[in-house]
Amino acid sequence: SDAGRRVIATVRDDEGRERVQALGADVLTVDVANPASVSGLAWQLDGEKIEAAWYVAGVIRRPNALTPPTQQDFDAVMRTNVLGAMQTLPQVAPMVSDAQGVFAFLSSSMSQIGSVGESSAWLYRTSKAALNMAVAAAQHDYPGGALGTIDPGWGHTDMGDETAPPTAETSVRGTRPTLAHLTAAA
Repeated sequence: SDAGRRVIATVRDDEGRERVQALGADVLTVDVANPASVSGLAWQLDGEKIEAAWYVAGVIRRPNALTPPTQQDFDAVMRTNVLGAMQTLPQVAPMVSDAQGVFAFLSSSMSQIGSVGESSAWLYRTSKAALNMAVAAAQHDYPGGALGTIDPGWGHTDMGDETAPPTAETSVRGTRPTLAHLTAAA
């Protein structure tokens, strides 16, 4: 549990299941890169009212604009970062909306078009810009809840690597106050 709350987490494999169960969460197996896996999420969550949901799945490929993305890299990044989120959203957002809760999607400051300083990770940047638009558009269909994207910063995670400054725990502590102020669109 988290501050006395029930936590339901999704993982994509047995290794993740063991890590998350050890933290005390209820665990569901969902691979957001697999539409058939995502399609069963609403059924697995049937009857839940969700006060706070987080879409944290993400994939990065680092080549810059001097290198065209391969079809394999494009599919991996876009399926997880955009399609997975767009397929998960209508499964979870009604439960968040019913609870007048918050559904946060991890994005990145690397998606900000007005402040692009280089082309590194250009496929990742593009995917997060698309995610931002998908969430902004979807907010109109779930007025009871608040949907938004948030940049947790470069963190010490599987994607951020061990040289990143904040730990996942520090990053979560920093994003909680921001989410607490996120409200449904009027």
